[in-house]
Amino acid sequence: MANVATTPRPPATQEEVWATLDRVAKYHEESVKWRKDWEERQAEADRRQAEADKRRDEEYKERKEEYEARKEEHERWRERFEREKAESDKKLDRVSKNMGGINHSLGQLVETLIAARLWEKFSAYPYNLKRAYQRIPVYNEKNHTLTDIDILLVDGEWAMAVEVKREADNVGDVDHHVGRMARIKKYPPAEVVGKKLLGAIAGGVVSPDVRDKAHEAGFFVLELKGESVDLLPPPEDFVPSEW
Repeated sequence: MANVATTPRPPATQEEVWATLDRVAKYHEESVKWRKDWEERQAEADRRQAEADKRRDEEYKERKEEYEARKEEHERWRERFEREKAESDKKLDRVSKNMGGINHSLGQLVETLIAARLWEKFSAYPYNLKRAYQRIPVYNEKNHTLTDIDILLVDGEWAMAVEVKREADNVGDVDHHVGRMARIKKYPPAEVVGKKLLGAIAGGVVSPDVRDKAHEAGFFVLELKGESVDLLPPPEDFVPSEW
């Protein structure tokens, strides 16, 4: 193959060299500025994330401390009760007989204290739940016991099934109560027939996780404070579930 003659490229002029160097310098300057801007934005994003993580950790720590304090308070109350119970067995036996042979275990005492004038806690709602029952069984069509209702509050229009726990610290209890509500609705006791059904969870101590999940499920949440009971404030968007 014959060699093809090529015209040699003339050397760059001084102006062209300086123009090329100027473009390279500007590109480098823009690259440095872009990288600096990116690093500043990334640093700001990292700072905000760190602040959010810190706030979340502080909130979790506060909620945990609050729960532990309530649990300690409940333990002190339980120890006091057991000590006084040991000192007054005869008196408690008489009280037990007068109340129809109720066994005053700690769990049943919590249930009894919570049941007392419980309807007053719902004065902000359109309920008049002045009738209260305890340990209401729920039967299926074969007369087999499916579950029972710890406390049942009723009026002419509404019924509320309250599940009572000595320590409400297991979120699985909320799911279990949701299932119980479905069974009550399907096989309603005589006190529930024809009424709108509501639900609530009450405990001597209620953990923040149980409280939040119960509110998400549309349950009211109550907690024992000494010998009285408080209705824990629900979130602003709370809507009680009806079964």
